[in-house]
This record gives sequence, structure tokens and C-alpha cells, in this order.
Amino acid sequence: QVQVAESGGGEVQPGGSLTLSCVTSAIRFSTYTMAWYRQSPGQERELVASATSGGTTTYEDSVKGRFTVTRDNPKSAMYLEMINLKPEDTAVYYCNTRYEEWVWGQGTQVTVSS
Repeated sequence: QVQVAESGGGEVQPGGSLTLSCVTSAIRFSTYTMAWYRQSPGQERELVASATSGGTTTYEDSVKGRFTVTRDNPKSAMYLEMINLKPEDTAVYYCNTRYEEWVWGQGTQVTVSS
């Protein structure tokens, strides 16, 4: 079973920035369309951004222009650069394949608060 580990979260003020990392044990990482998800208290987990093996990216409307997803296939890793963070971005962030094929990791908490 593929293991995933998210890191890089923290507490920032509105307008701040963070870069999240996702490291996986996937041997064939480059073949997967990968995605970042987030879950706020009392809410369902939602898709935030995705990146195909070739690097084509898609974003949820509320994060377009503020979040950038990249991947490092040789390292089986993926990143999410977040700028101009807003309080509504507060959530636990997770990575997985686009079709949620792996066991979920622990996630990393992002808190945006003044």
C-alpha cells in the first residue's frame, strides 16, 4: 500500500504564504494524476487542485491565481504553493491520487487567522 506524508502546514495571517509538501512511497508515481484536497471542520473533503503526470493543472475556483501545484516525479513528491491566504483556506490539507486510490495520510493543518 502506498504511504503518503503531508507537511508544511502552519498558522499564518491573512495574506500570508505557505508551501505544502507531499511525499509518497509510490513506485509508479509519474503515472498518476495527483491531487490536493482539504477538509474544514464540519465540512466534507474537497478537491483543491490536481496535476496530471505531464504537469497539466486544474484548480478549484476559489484558489485560482493563489495556489500552484507542482510535482517532482523522480522524487515521487508533489507541492502546493499557496499565496494570499484567506481565513476560508483554513483546513487540513491532504494529497492523494485524483481518484482517491490510496489510503489517506494524516494531512497537514493550515490555519489562516489574524
